[in-house]
Amino acid sequence: MLKSKTLKAGLLSAAAVMTFAACASEPNNDEGAVNDGNNNADMNNAEDNNDNNDNNEGTEDAAGDDDLVIATLSDADSLDAHGSNDVPSSNIQVNMYETLLNQTEDGELEPLLATDWEAVEEDLWEFTLREDVTFHDGSEFNAEAVKANFDRVMDPDVGSPRAFLYDAVEEVIVVDDYTVQFQTEFPFAPLPAHIAHSGGGIMSKEAIDADYEAMADGGQPGDYINENPSGTGFFQFESWTPGDNVVLNKNEDYWGDEAKVDSVTFRVVPEDLTRIGELETGSAHIIFPVSPSDTSRVDMTDGVSLYEQESLSLAYIGFNMESEPFDDVRVRQAVSMAINKDDIITGVMEGTATPAVGPIGEQVFGFSDDVEGLPYDPDEARELLAEAGYEDGFETTIWTNDSRERMDIAELVQDQLSEIGVDVEIEVLEWGAYLDETAEGNHDMFILGWVTVTADADYGMYALFHSSQQGAPGNRSFMANDELDEVLDEARRESDPDTRSALYEDAMEILVEEAPMLYLYHSSYLVGIRDEVEGFWKHPNGLYMLQDVEIQ
Repeated sequence: MLKSKTLKAGLLSAAAVMTFAACASEPNNDEGAVNDGNNNADMNNAEDNNDNNDNNEGTEDAAGDDDLVIATLSDADSLDAHGSNDVPSSNIQVNMYETLLNQTEDGELEPLLATDWEAVEEDLWEFTLREDVTFHDGSEFNAEAVKANFDRVMDPDVGSPRAFLYDAVEEVIVVDDYTVQFQTEFPFAPLPAHIAHSGGGIMSKEAIDADYEAMADGGQPGDYINENPSGTGFFQFESWTPGDNVVLNKNEDYWGDEAKVDSVTFRVVPEDLTRIGELETGSAHIIFPVSPSDTSRVDMTDGVSLYEQESLSLAYIGFNMESEPFDDVRVRQAVSMAINKDDIITGVMEGTATPAVGPIGEQVFGFSDDVEGLPYDPDEARELLAEAGYEDGFETTIWTNDSRERMDIAELVQDQLSEIGVDVEIEVLEWGAYLDETAEGNHDMFILGWVTVTADADYGMYALFHSSQQGAPGNRSFMANDELDEVLDEARRESDPDTRSALYEDAMEILVEEAPMLYLYHSSYLVGIRDEVEGFWKHPNGLYMLQDVEIQ
């Protein structure tokens, strides 16, 4: 049965939950969303679910010609570039903060705040910086600001969930005002790609210093920055009303080509059908996500269209490997083999996804066609449960956030696991509470997503499975496998691409066998856009690209 539960920030009521519809991936942890930390968050929607939409009164009015409105599923968790690793937060951050390097749609790296970069030694990278850039607060962008950012993201007192990106960095060295070096513990081939990650977004040194002062006075990391975010991007912070909206204004002093709209408002609209209604009336110019089950409505509506983008995302069901019965590999394999992924892809995703063999897809470096996933085999699943001492099955819970697709998946999983004697109770959590509670390991099973933002297996495996990354950084299955740790460590130290690829194939084999999670599918991003919007695109890593957006 579908149940609601009260945790921390509060959860959805059971009655409201039952009215919801379905949606696609979001927090990236997309935990990589986030994990897809938004990394991928699906949604629940209903036309009559107005109790959760009080903050959106008056949104029937059409948005202004030069004021872009994006209606989205979830609010940001943090405006601090080091404060979270979820997609909803990153979508805002990436339009305020800039990185030293930029990753193109094809995964190539190009200059941004750095004009040049090279490995001057095997374990030493040097970056030459732009000299004509200022932060939104008027302070100067230089090597000291770069050092302050990377020192902070790696500071254990800050506890950034993005620190794993820079674990290999021993020291950030200021050579002169516009030259900075990264000394790594070992040759680390993925470093430039990690530098291009939104977690490497450069914030004002003055804001960082003020945040440390607030911490010294008893505050938490990010307290100052969340109220006073200052980057170098083409949009700058105007306001944040938690649970309702974030507003950014055009940066009139931007060093490059200015944004083409005066402002962008990220409005939180949790209900799928409400978002579609706002798109149809013009109250919103862009909506995300669009549920696969709602694509035909968008396609058939005059004045709007569906934008589809292949993604680097993974949707998965994670098991808590520290909790019985999921501390037994036979149970994890049995549950994995009892679920028919094709039913999920066809019935929930309407064919807008491809089945996953492991944590990374074929677009990611390190993927191997030679690795075979666990098959769908309910009979073998029953045998494995019996071997593990659960011939009569067991009771457990599966958590999901307030996402229509994920809730639909949970119900399908509940039904299919009942066929092998596993009694599953579904619990629905609000997004912030969901991230907090899964990071603490208070779950049995959970549905989440992850976006391999860098298109390199190091990002798609290290954070999700290395024992040093348990909890908020990404390893919410609490996997601890010495053999896998050794392979992942060796792979990130190896500079030869062929050797690295072979190591990641070994890692995939281990991850299929150990089954810390059920790898569900790789989805496409579905975005609703009004016809008067031009220049919008969504990166395969899940982030909105808004610099060239204009409203005709």
